[in-house]
Amino acid sequence: MYQKSPISIMFLTLLALATTLPSLVQSQTTRVGFYSNSCPKAESIVTQTVQKHFTSTPSIAPGLLRMHFHDCFVQGCDASVLLNGANTEKTAGPNLGLRGWEVIDDAKTQLEAACPGVVSCADILALAARDSVVLTKGINWKVPTGRLDGRVSLASETNNLPGFRDSVDVQKTKFQTFGLNTQDLVTLVGGHTIGTSACQFFRYRLYNFTTTGNGADPTINPSFVPQLRALCPQAGDAAKRVNLDTGSAARFDATFFTNLKNGRGILESDQKLWTDASTKSLVQRFLGVRGLQALNFNVEFGRSMVKMSTIGVKSATNGEIRRICSAIN
Repeated sequence: MYQKSPISIMFLTLLALATTLPSLVQSQTTRVGFYSNSCPKAESIVTQTVQKHFTSTPSIAPGLLRMHFHDCFVQGCDASVLLNGANTEKTAGPNLGLRGWEVIDDAKTQLEAACPGVVSCADILALAARDSVVLTKGINWKVPTGRLDGRVSLASETNNLPGFRDSVDVQKTKFQTFGLNTQDLVTLVGGHTIGTSACQFFRYRLYNFTTTGNGADPTINPSFVPQLRALCPQAGDAAKRVNLDTGSAARFDATFFTNLKNGRGILESDQKLWTDASTKSLVQRFLGVRGLQALNFNVEFGRSMVKMSTIGVKSATNGEIRRICSAIN
């Protein structure tokens, strides 16, 4: 029986290493506790920074959550949304209303002082989004870290972002592109339980939407229309902000889905989650409708956020640890 010599075994071993090491070097995986040795206080620094800003400006919580979502849907979760410059993502229409930039910059400054060149801006954003949910009485979850920051940011690619007029089918397609299913879609849209929208993104639903009835979108509860019209007059301030979750805008909970059931969704794309049969059943499960297997919104939100946060994680060949979050090194 033929036996390999020690030399041939060594050669095969070295050959195996030679073929696998490049892929290991070029790939970047995330895991919980990535900075436990390299920067042990990384997560606490981010948490304390978000908490400090939230105390004076509570509206940064939904802002940071939305920023992380917008980041992940363009170029992946790589902090490309933070880059300054002409025609970057930050300059695109969907991102002009984002807020919380100063929170990320503050955390980055502190982290660079504590652990220079170690913690990515992409990870700061993922952690800050989680902390924002916790500060608004939502669930806590463990955030995998170890992302690298991207070097590309193009305003033209923000078309990937779900839009306020999108049908459920269009929303599904946009989510499926990134490996997110219909349950992830409904769950993550539930993040609208905190935050606001400008009148310009839904006022068209209130006036001359139809030629019958009160002229408003028929999926809006008729008793809710006068309230919305008072907040957003037809010729009023288009930039005025209105709560997306009426009655519970400052608390991360499932009342957003109750509002959809009652025809009180602010954005057309949100309300369609109730009128479309393929998503309605998931909304009902979050509401605990009898006869359906109940879903815990907070628990599922944490799971879907972790899933989303793995989109497009950069490798060593196309990523870096930025020294400042608004510019590549």
